[in-house]
Amino acid sequence: MTVADVVAPTDSATALRARPAGFVHDVAAIAGRALRGVPRDIEAVTPPIFIALFFFVVNVATLSKLTHSVGGGFDYKAFQMPTAILLGVTGVSRAPALVLDIQDGYLDRLLMTPIRRLAILLGHMVADVTVAMCLTVPILALGFALGVRFESGPLGVIAFVAVAALWSLAFSGFGYAIALKTGNPAAVNSSFLLFFPFLFLTSSYVPRSALSGWLDKVATVNPVTYLLEGLRSLVSEGWHWGDIGNALLAIAVLGAVSMSLCFAALRGRTKRG
Repeated sequence: MTVADVVAPTDSATALRARPAGFVHDVAAIAGRALRGVPRDIEAVTPPIFIALFFFVVNVATLSKLTHSVGGGFDYKAFQMPTAILLGVTGVSRAPALVLDIQDGYLDRLLMTPIRRLAILLGHMVADVTVAMCLTVPILALGFALGVRFESGPLGVIAFVAVAALWSLAFSGFGYAIALKTGNPAAVNSSFLLFFPFLFLTSSYVPRSALSGWLDKVATVNPVTYLLEGLRSLVSEGWHWGDIGNALLAIAVLGAVSMSLCFAALRGRTKRG
């Protein structure tokens, strides 16, 4: 018996080949890896929450008395909580981790596998939504401790968290677009600066009726205005479907822009690879 008889040649028909898994499996695998990386990168999520809690407390302490002229029954703590939530969840994503994957070559190796390209981004975004929902918990807890109560009830709290997470997802598209386009961590970290004009050129600190002149006009076209009104309606008014619908529409418009840039950058990155 010869060696050739013992070890039969492997032809193309019997060779082991990597086979693509299901799309859901691909998304779950990427999301699981991204979530496992959060504890190792905890410094990326703690500063936004600290800033949100800090400004929540300071703004309530300094501006509550000034808003008494708005009218009886106006709760500035409830008014300010959506602003704190947006500060806490906006710009929080795994885009910096994706930059590291680009720099160390992991993304290139991943692209050589049968994994679906769309699943790479969607997996990271599933992780982002999960993280954003978790980040709302300490802000809500502080709000409840200060006496904030949801007129929309427990289901309103769930809707509040869901809307905030959807906003975080819509905005994260800009971070992923920058990550895939530049592969530069500094550029990705600075993407949060895009949010500052959105936040401050709106009714983030005073009611819309108190705005005037050019600021009122800018707030009219600012999507954050409608997002804040939708979140505040869940807290102070109950199920006001007009405000909630406008908030979801604002998220959809911003998400359409950010995700278009994001997936265009992914196509450019895969072609480059």
